[in-house]
Amino acid sequence: MKKEEEKSVGNISRRNFIGSAAALSAFFIVPRHVLGGVGYLAPSDRINLGWIGTGKQGLNLHKYFRNTGEGQIIAGCDVYRSKVDNFIDVTNKFYAEKTGKAGYSGTRGYSNFLELLDQKDIDAVVVATPDHWHAAITVRAAAAGKDIYSEKPLSLTVAEGRAMADAVKKYNRVFQTGSMQRSWNEFRKTAELIRNGYLGEIKSITVNVGGPPVPYNLPEEPLPAGLDWDLWLGPNKFVHYNHSLDSFIGDTIWGRWRDYKGLGGGDLTDWGAHMFDIAQWALDMDRSGPVEVIPPDGKDHPLLTYKYANGVQMFHDINKKHSMQFVGTEGVLEVQRGKLTLPDKLKSKVIGGNDKRVYYSENHYKNFMDCMRNRTQPVADIETGHRTTTVCNIGNIAYEINKPLKWDPVKEKFDNSKANKLLSRKMKKEWSV
Repeated sequence: MKKEEEKSVGNISRRNFIGSAAALSAFFIVPRHVLGGVGYLAPSDRINLGWIGTGKQGLNLHKYFRNTGEGQIIAGCDVYRSKVDNFIDVTNKFYAEKTGKAGYSGTRGYSNFLELLDQKDIDAVVVATPDHWHAAITVRAAAAGKDIYSEKPLSLTVAEGRAMADAVKKYNRVFQTGSMQRSWNEFRKTAELIRNGYLGEIKSITVNVGGPPVPYNLPEEPLPAGLDWDLWLGPNKFVHYNHSLDSFIGDTIWGRWRDYKGLGGGDLTDWGAHMFDIAQWALDMDRSGPVEVIPPDGKDHPLLTYKYANGVQMFHDINKKHSMQFVGTEGVLEVQRGKLTLPDKLKSKVIGGNDKRVYYSENHYKNFMDCMRNRTQPVADIETGHRTTTVCNIGNIAYEINKPLKWDPVKEKFDNSKANKLLSRKMKKEWSV
């Protein structure tokens, strides 16, 4: 173990923290079929969940997971104390009402996620932090023997995504990427129609999402009480505080950290992680990706263009938000949330019989917990999430370099040394991966 890995982080020695991994990773939830047949959920089969990131998205995930009725939320962690307190109140109130008791106080709060990871009664963590934290948290959660549900996009850089995937595999963890569109019917049907050739040979795909991030330009504001800004920044170099990065409880805005370089990848990785994900799924590229990415040049390539080895071209168009168009020799398919537009001859098409099928999930959160119990791969596993986020990240690199780039999806390298330097970033030693 390297010397820097033996330094203490917060109040927890990293050696002791990582050293406890063996005992933790040996924990396995008893499958329900061993206890009492299909559908039986014994107390010993209950999954205890801890939250890392308790802001707006964390509370959304709180609702989705608790609605499955298959887990117990027992802890929350955030660098903003008011958010931890709010999370505890929301959780305690929910379980008090559910049990019909006058009060419930079974939810614990933490300010440092390492303290949460050290709790042996937590089986899995739900990560709803800014993107710049995902890799540092996931690698350590995997080493601590926790299964992981993490928000998308998976990582801030390609190298961090690969480190996450390697750690999850090394410690044999179940990991679900928050690409919940894979559990929605309109996107599953899109993938199956295309994989079965019902749209003919696919010629092009257009993904309509916003653009790349911009340099940080928000004005400095006074730091509010109860917010540990150094820990919010974590692996990152210093930027001054503005409430738009970490909105307070009751604020109408969502945190805008993803708009800025070094903190996020713009809408290209935000909504792009959803939409490019469906393109990868439909093309059966969950373990690969494009081989070339070309920035707009005002001539032959008016839009950012990805090329796949099979000849398919995929375009990034910011002029129509959050939808996709697949153009095949047998027509055009357009899909967005809640809407699937098909050629007339496919409007009544039912996938079945001898057709190729993709992974079936109709509840992204239940799917994760089912896979925890069965020790199987969920619908949006770590490698899938990494490959999708890679598509987004190399697009941002092409915009920045402003040169056509060849991409090797096996070696995960460009043919350009300057572009390769952007596949990773400098992180503070105590949080490096």
